[in-house]
Amino acid sequence: MEIGESPVWDRARDVLWFVDIPKPAIYSLDPRSRRVTTYGMPSMVGSLGLADHGKLIVALRSGVHMWDPSSGDLEFIVHPEPDLDVNRLNDGKVGPDGSFWVGSMHDAMPRAPTGSLYRIAPDGSCSKVLNGLHVSNGLAWSPDGRTMYHADSRAPYIQTFDFNIADGTLSNRRTLAEPDATAGLPDGAATDQNGVYWSAGVTAGVLNGFSPDGVLVRTIDLPVSSPTMPCFGGPDLSTLFITSLSGQGSGSRSRGTLLSLRMEVPGVPVDVFGKPRSIGLGTAHNPQFQKATR
Repeated sequence: MEIGESPVWDRARDVLWFVDIPKPAIYSLDPRSRRVTTYGMPSMVGSLGLADHGKLIVALRSGVHMWDPSSGDLEFIVHPEPDLDVNRLNDGKVGPDGSFWVGSMHDAMPRAPTGSLYRIAPDGSCSKVLNGLHVSNGLAWSPDGRTMYHADSRAPYIQTFDFNIADGTLSNRRTLAEPDATAGLPDGAATDQNGVYWSAGVTAGVLNGFSPDGVLVRTIDLPVSSPTMPCFGGPDLSTLFITSLSGQGSGSRSRGTLLSLRMEVPGVPVDVFGKPRSIGLGTAHNPQFQKATR
């Protein structure tokens, strides 16, 4: 892979989805057989999320689409930035409100703050939530769905918001951490059931675990120089899958790859596009969560 990104665990199929942005391609991995299936895409693919009826919601350079892996059909939903050719869609995830949250980034160097964060509602409507971003990244939610995490990899900072599950509105913006290149600029992220926010330190070859109040509680050294995003998966949600991009390390160039490691604390299951969580029930409403924690 050149730029591995956006791992998402699919409990219904027991497979991991992930992408190679510039190839462009979506992959599915069956961890039991180690079989990898490749699906070519028509343009650069930044991220994806689970949707109903076995479909995925996919952020391509050409906009956000619904994709059916069984038929290969792509159904256009919306392009948040049809007139910004210098940008491309990047990190995206389905939130507890059942909407697809996706950010954009300035696709040239040096990065300029032309990016934004968007909320794509199940009815296809698109609203801009944040702007002035260099590289929108780090989307994740707390176990109860009431806190949203977001990062700008080039600002750089990780921030949190109070999240309203009923309507997807944000409030009480605050800074969680400001990791530099040595500590690891913040790329993609995932949360565990204790509320620890695991951020891929893309410039330092590490995963940084931050408590909900911003304390760096653990750093995990990885055998790759440029990790891009972690994702909890497996039947018990205790396997952490980590994508990476190609990079320079130890005097030689490495290809992007996919890693996995076992974690002591399971992760938070991903949400499904068009299926908001039941308000007040946190993750307990989710059959995937219940099965994983028995």
